[in-house]
Amino acid sequence: MKNLTTALTLVILTGTAALAQQPSATTGAALPSSSEMLLKMVPANSLTVTDWYKQAVYDPSDVKIGEINDVLIDQNGRVSALIVGVGGFLGIGEKDVAVSFNAVKMIKKSDRDHLTMNTTKDALKTTVGYKYDRQTATWLVDNTSK
Repeated sequence: MKNLTTALTLVILTGTAALAQQPSATTGAALPSSSEMLLKMVPANSLTVTDWYKQAVYDPSDVKIGEINDVLIDQNGRVSALIVGVGGFLGIGEKDVAVSFNAVKMIKKSDRDHLTMNTTKDALKTTVGYKYDRQTATWLVDNTSK
């Protein structure tokens, strides 16, 4: 939850900072009015962060790989990566790995959304691990992970 809150705070602060900028004297660009920023409708086919965050991810054989522990958003507000926790038991011994957002596919299975990746848990366990640094609010390479 802390990671989701951090990501959402970053998005809000980035948007707020952009709105707080004054129009440039050279361009004369005006800030959008609040009515121009508000949507009259939610964009069609939109997904929520909760469709991904803390959801299980499965391999092609329907074996659970792990769970999405964080959703990373780039400077433009687009989801760029997912942090997937693999291995371990009840969070002990779990390894967090970064995967491309495009590597995880959402499919319908028994009338529910089901997240899948074209890899295995064992393959992810051999990749670089990451740990969350609360001081910098970023994911750093975990040199202690195997």
